[in-house]
Amino acid sequence: MAFDLNLKNLVELALKEDLGWGDLTTWLTLEPDSLGRAEIRTRQALVLSGLEPARLAFELVDKNLEVELFQADGDNLAPGAVVLRLEGLAQSILMAERVALNFLGRLSGVATLTQRYVKASQELGLFGAKILDTRKTTPGLRALEKAAVRHGGGHNHRFSLGDGILIKDNHIMAVGSIEKALKLAKNKARHNLKIEIEVDSLEQLREALEHGAEAVLLDNMDIPTLRKAVEIVKEFFKGRSRGLLLEASGGVNLKSVGKIAATGVDFISVGALTHSAPSVDLGLDWLDS
Repeated sequence: MAFDLNLKNLVELALKEDLGWGDLTTWLTLEPDSLGRAEIRTRQALVLSGLEPARLAFELVDKNLEVELFQADGDNLAPGAVVLRLEGLAQSILMAERVALNFLGRLSGVATLTQRYVKASQELGLFGAKILDTRKTTPGLRALEKAAVRHGGGHNHRFSLGDGILIKDNHIMAVGSIEKALKLAKNKARHNLKIEIEVDSLEQLREALEHGAEAVLLDNMDIPTLRKAVEIVKEFFKGRSRGLLLEASGGVNLKSVGKIAATGVDFISVGALTHSAPSVDLGLDWLDS
């Protein structure tokens, strides 16, 4: 329910931003009672995301608009696919058009890029590494962008700083050492919170293992170093069930993600899923009455 309220507020803010003092062009060219029919269609192949904020944009402008959905978030669509159909006051349709398309274009862009990364991670074989997003999201749009990642077949890392413990390089520098940072976290954390720590060298990885890290983020390591890191962890837990998860991060791209997955890491986090996803192309087409 809280998310629904936040989504409503977010869409209302987007509408206020776009409408300004009002849609002067629409008001001056269309009679208030004129009716219209329109469809939103894809202009390119894409993975769909953002249906709910798009639908809500039309509903908030005019609750009497009829909005018929033809697809679902996560669907793979070809160019020319009908996403939704609208019927009602022509002014209302046109006033909500851009906001609805902006949500669909942005979020479908995230979902489409995520799917490309998921597929690229499997090009050399099915290694089981999950593609994760990061907190490098558009302010205010995190929940929607992380949903788009899921629609594209990816997985979510932390939604907020309160969702888990990830000791990063600046935490280590501020505290003084990996050993001290892990000790403090273990002493103060709830028992059910997994403690992850970032390392940028194999020496730091060994130190993290010795002091009880439960997950390790391997930051900006090249492919040979990642392979060695996986070997070090296997050797450390030799004869015991593996008690540590490995996440590769930093500089991941569509050309490298398959090779990274092949090293045997459990997760690959990709900031580009949200901070560099290009919007995809959808448009609203007017229909004959």
